[in-house]
Amino acid sequence: MKTISILGSTGSIGTQALEVVEKNKDKFSIYALSCGNNIELFKEQIRKFRPKKVSVKTKESALELEKEFPKLEIMHGPEGLVEIAQDATNNLILVALSGFAGLYPTLAAINAKIDIALANKETLVTAGDIVMQRVKMQGVKLLPVDSEHSAIHQCVCDFKNIRKLLITASGGPFRTWDIDDIKKATCSQALAHPKWNMGKKITIDSATLMNKGLEVIEAHHLFGVDYDNIDVIVHPQSIIHSAVEYHDGSVIAQMGLPSMHIPIQYALSYPERIEGIKTGSFDFVKVQNLTFEAPNLEKFPCLKIAYEAGRQGGTCPAVLNGANEEAVMAFLDDKIKLIDIAKLTEDALSAHKKIEIPTLSDVIDADGEAREFVKGRI
Repeated sequence: MKTISILGSTGSIGTQALEVVEKNKDKFSIYALSCGNNIELFKEQIRKFRPKKVSVKTKESALELEKEFPKLEIMHGPEGLVEIAQDATNNLILVALSGFAGLYPTLAAINAKIDIALANKETLVTAGDIVMQRVKMQGVKLLPVDSEHSAIHQCVCDFKNIRKLLITASGGPFRTWDIDDIKKATCSQALAHPKWNMGKKITIDSATLMNKGLEVIEAHHLFGVDYDNIDVIVHPQSIIHSAVEYHDGSVIAQMGLPSMHIPIQYALSYPERIEGIKTGSFDFVKVQNLTFEAPNLEKFPCLKIAYEAGRQGGTCPAVLNGANEEAVMAFLDDKIKLIDIAKLTEDALSAHKKIEIPTLSDVIDADGEAREFVKGRI
C-alpha cells in the first residue's frame, strides 16, 4: 500500500490520478490533497477520499473548508503545499500543479527524501540542474508523468548507448493552418485540442508548440541527453508517445491509445505495472496509418525559441518559462494575439543578462524579471 499526496487534485492530472487511486484501493491510500480555485469539486474529493491534510490557495478558502470539515487539518498558500510535500508519512508526492508553483514543493519533497511523480514540467525547465543534483544527492526517484517523458522512461534500458530521443507532438489545433490564419486565431480555437483534454495553460502551449519546447528542456535534464540529440516529430495520431534510438540503430517506442491514465498509473505504481483503468486494447488494424512530419518552425517559432533557451542554459530557461507563462495568461485574457506569445518571450530572453550557474535565488529572480518584462510590454 503506497501512501500518496496529490498537489493539484482538482486539475486534469489530479482528477485522473484520483480515478486511478479509486480503481486500486488495495494499492494506494490518499494522505493529503491540495486545490487552487475549484473549491466545490475539492469538497467532493475530501468527502470521498478522506485525506488527513489539505491545502488551498487562500485563507478565505481555508476558512470556508473549516466550517464544513472542522476536524480536518487545513492549510493554505505556498507554505501549505510545502508542508504536505515534506511530510514523511508520504511514500510518493504527485506534483500536478500548474506553472512555477510546482518548484518549491518538489524541492521540499526531495529534501525530505520522498519519491516524486512529476506532472509539472516547469520545475525542470526553470531549475533542472538544481533539481536533478538534489535528486541524485538524496537518492529519490523522480518519475515523469508527462506522456512523452513517461514513454521515454519506459523505453530506456541502457542510458550509455542512447543516440537520440524522439519526442512526438500531435501538432495541436493549428497544424494544417496557414500562417495568416494562425495570426487571427481566437482563444476558443486555440483551446480546441484535437487529441488531449488538458488545462488551459498547457493547451495554449500545445497550440504554439511551446509545450514541446518545454518538454525538450525537461527531457534534457531527466535523461541527460544533449539538445542536439533530442528531436521533435509531429505525429497527428498520438499513438507513438515517444521513442529512444540507440547507437546500434534500434528504435524502441512506447505506443498506446491517447490516455493520461496510463502514464499517471505507471508513475504511481512504478516499478510494478497494474491493470487499473482499462483504456482498451490497442488494435493495429483499426489504426492502420501512422504518419510523421517535421515541425514547421516558421509557423511555430516557440519551439525554436525554447531550443535556443535550453542550449544557452543558466537562467535563460527560467526566463523562457516565466515570460511564456505571463504571455499565455494575457492571451487567455484577450490582451494579446496568439503570435504575440512568441514575440514577447523572445524579447524577454534578448533583454535578459544570463547567469551561467544560477542559485535557486537567481532562478526565482529571473522568473520574476521575465514576468515583469512581459507585463510592461503588454
